[in-house]
Amino acid sequence: MIEEGKKAPAFKLVDQDGKTHSLKDYLGLQVVLYFYPKDNTPGCTREACDFRDEFSVFKKNNVVVLGVSADSIKSHKNFSEKFSLPFPLLSDESKEMIEAYGVWKEKSMYGKKYMGIERTTVVIDDLGKVKKIFSKVKVDGHTNEVLEALK
Repeated sequence: MIEEGKKAPAFKLVDQDGKTHSLKDYLGLQVVLYFYPKDNTPGCTREACDFRDEFSVFKKNNVVVLGVSADSIKSHKNFSEKFSLPFPLLSDESKEMIEAYGVWKEKSMYGKKYMGIERTTVVIDDLGKVKKIFSKVKVDGHTNEVLEALK
């Protein structure tokens, strides 16, 4: 599991447009990594749209926003286009990064246990260290919490 104040795990993933992103690309900038369970589901759509709606504030403050899930590049492309998302959605079908960040967890729905992504946001500082971890994120009001943590 990652810890605040420690170096963030390196990653190298492809986004919805086929562009490769790695943590080292963003040294010197703060990064908001938000891990979400699934494209085109109600909570994930609200969360993505909230980040979209506040994107100009993040951008103005030189903050990079990256969404991460285990969905395919094609799924991300459709999701991104459908909701006009202005930031990259990284595809981690191998779940390597998702596991490195400790967000692949046992979940439970209607009494059934299964493995999935626990909605989590990680703020990484300009030196590549974990500044803040938001676990078990509740979507409503979350982007405001993230903006506060960036100050």
